[in-house]
Amino acid sequence: MRKIYLLTLFCFLVLFSCKNDEKIESIETESSFVNFNIDAVPYSKLSTYMFFTGELKNLQPNTKVIPYEPASSLFTDYALKKRFIWMPGGVKASYDTDDKVLNFPVGTVLIKNFYYNTIQPGNTTKILETRLMIKKSTGWIFAEYLWNDAQTEAELVTGANFASGSSKNITFKKDNGEIITTDYRIPSETECLACHKLDNKPIPIGLKPQNINGTYNYPNGIKNQLQKLVDEGYLQSYPSNIVSTVNYKDTTKPLDIRLRSYLDINCAHCHQENARCDYRAIRLSFSQTANLTKMGVCVMADEPLNSSLERIITPGNPAKSVMHFRLSSTNENNRMPLLGRTIVHDEGVELLQQWISSLNQTCP
Repeated sequence: MRKIYLLTLFCFLVLFSCKNDEKIESIETESSFVNFNIDAVPYSKLSTYMFFTGELKNLQPNTKVIPYEPASSLFTDYALKKRFIWMPGGVKASYDTDDKVLNFPVGTVLIKNFYYNTIQPGNTTKILETRLMIKKSTGWIFAEYLWNDAQTEAELVTGANFASGSSKNITFKKDNGEIITTDYRIPSETECLACHKLDNKPIPIGLKPQNINGTYNYPNGIKNQLQKLVDEGYLQSYPSNIVSTVNYKDTTKPLDIRLRSYLDINCAHCHQENARCDYRAIRLSFSQTANLTKMGVCVMADEPLNSSLERIITPGNPAKSVMHFRLSSTNENNRMPLLGRTIVHDEGVELLQQWISSLNQTCP
């Protein structure tokens, strides 16, 4: 009888141990992978995707959620950004050309978080929004998520709210110590499409080989970002001779390359063929602006603003250059870019001013 009892107890303990192991394995599995059903997205809450582990506000990426950073960043009222990409198993993106967005497969999700780390008072960190672009079988869709004040969740913006967009009043401190108060714009779906559109179809902007052909400091070491995508099974291959943009803040790089990189990430998505502003004379993609005429040098503006502002770029004279005027303006009728900012990007204006002042051409 004692032997039977001990055998029963042993079996019970083994069975209990196995069940505990299964439970632990299940928890680990659930916490290690993204939750994604292409027929059900966009989800109503950002946390549902499980893109991030731990506290949501820490934006600690889950397995196969890969961070990336373009050489130059789009200016959005000095907001900082954390960008990630996720793709389902069994598919890969492919390279097209240096200056075209990678060909992403259905199921790809691009994740972009907008935040400030000097919100006043107290220099606190606050995430304002997370924008997703999700590629479905019919093409890319936008999903806008607004973060709550507690920074515990971000809710999907839907219906009339997404149709109209909104603004959030914030006060933050710039790197130079200046205190700025502005109405940060949360874009509507129409505003998203205005910039993210080519041939009347939604499209990403930043993930071009020319923009991410640089290194990133990943948790396991520094690596070229394109190579990282290859290693993760997200990209088939890429050429070794990519003509790449640079960080416009890097003063060791040539002035013209810095400005061309800045204009590419901030302006080229509208100022290219079959895009929102293709009726304008200028073409501001990095691959085209080695031609100064494409940048507007000595080119008469379609709409001269006054007698002293007739050319898009007047060599040696920023004050007589329409582009400089538009970058320096916050008036909705004049500013460039029209969307994505409510305040002047001082560093961008200074870069443009330096470049225009360096030109010595004589216009006919």
